Amino acid sequence: MATTESALRGHVTNNAKQPDLSGNRRPIDDEIDVARCEVIGELPAGLRGRFVRNGPNPMFEPIGRYSLLDGDGMLHSVTFADDGTVSYRNRWIRSRGLLAEVAHGAAIYPGLGDVLHFPDRSLTGSAGPVKNPANTHIIEHGGRWLALWEGGLPTEVTPDLDTVGEWNFDGRMRGPMTAHPRLDPRTGEMLVFGYSLFAPYLTYSVIDPNGAMAHHVAIDLPAPVMMHDMIMTEHYAVFLDSPYVFDLANIGKGPMVRWMPENGCRIGVLPRRGDASDLRWFDIDPGHVQHFWSGWENGDRIEFSGCRYPAPDFGIDNTTPLDERSAKDITARPARYWVDLAAGTAGWEETDDIDGDFNRINPAYDGLRTRYQYMSGFTRTDRHLGDFDAIVRYDLDKDERSVWSAGANGHVGESVFAADPNGQAEDDGWLLNTVYFDDRDSTDLVVLDARDIESGPIATVRLPRRLPFGFHVNWFPFDDAGVSA
Repeated sequence: MATTESALRGHVTNNAKQPDLSGNRRPIDDEIDVARCEVIGELPAGLRGRFVRNGPNPMFEPIGRYSLLDGDGMLHSVTFADDGTVSYRNRWIRSRGLLAEVAHGAAIYPGLGDVLHFPDRSLTGSAGPVKNPANTHIIEHGGRWLALWEGGLPTEVTPDLDTVGEWNFDGRMRGPMTAHPRLDPRTGEMLVFGYSLFAPYLTYSVIDPNGAMAHHVAIDLPAPVMMHDMIMTEHYAVFLDSPYVFDLANIGKGPMVRWMPENGCRIGVLPRRGDASDLRWFDIDPGHVQHFWSGWENGDRIEFSGCRYPAPDFGIDNTTPLDERSAKDITARPARYWVDLAAGTAGWEETDDIDGDFNRINPAYDGLRTRYQYMSGFTRTDRHLGDFDAIVRYDLDKDERSVWSAGANGHVGESVFAADPNGQAEDDGWLLNTVYFDDRDSTDLVVLDARDIESGPIATVRLPRRLPFGFHVNWFPFDDAGVSA
């Protein structure tokens, strides 16, 4: 269902003064195309492709409590052309739910904190009882660009940001899919999982290089947990079953997702084409990871790393007064995890004392040991959860950390690694990140040398508009014919 609609307009006033609709979390209200953006500095000759970021941008005034997880997906694309020009385009993802609301002229669906309060079918029609906003991530696999939201199916879009529609892998996928699949750069496979509020609470699938589902397993968990990311190694898929648990009976009384350390925490290791009987669990101390860097094998030992929350609270609670923040400022720190398959043991350790998240690597090294890791971090203490002010680089071989700060007025998004097509080393490339500056209410896309981030941007693209706070970003390099992969 490729879209042919004219440009859409937003209608959010935030009369209730909701925090997640204020500051740089307030949505923008239109779609634009700008053929040429101002560039400060000199863009690298090998930086040719599309930088695309996904994130929440509600079109209509929300019904009741709004969380960033609720907003309609909006894609922002910055294209670095072969002639050295940089252009910008943004589009709402025209989900079935959003199109039903456009036809109605107002919001129909409540937020996740009241997700079981289904709207009347006379309003939703064939769009279903729960809106899939496709607002979290954007990837390419099997010749398809997929916008992801972990509560539903992927939504296919085009490189021009037109919406094609939900994709169910030719009917093979019948439940939700993670917003963080693992793409194996050596085999071309995509490893995915999906968690659900209802049994089976976890499923795992392998998608072949052509985009067909080649393997599928239902995994029995004792409770419905929020599981945002997974790990891939050469031979295994690895899951963290943390005690961040959906409590449907608590809806309307408090948080929909609660930290329940009494449930325990464990690491699951499954051969990549194994069935449920092959899955092994290893108990560890309770903790939660939203985003991992990479995982690898060293004999019988599996190692992986990510940013660990001691007790997360992302604020899915519709009982909080509308003008108060519902999320708690419990942040995460880098941690290393390990599993000894021979000994049957597992553990973890904190590896740095700086808070951060949005972990990224050179994607060509996913599933292998990485020397270099990047994240968005905090060097200031006056910021809320997710409001980063710095980019952090780790050299694991030298046990070194380097930091670039955006300053007191800078608000950093997620970095993405764009490889130098002529490079050889793991860190030969650039980090791209959108940084909002509150003193001028505008956003820059900064380009940093991934080998030397402390020197600051080597080039800056002045975007033609403010980009609201968003989630995940990807880089789609051009091939020799100037076409995105």
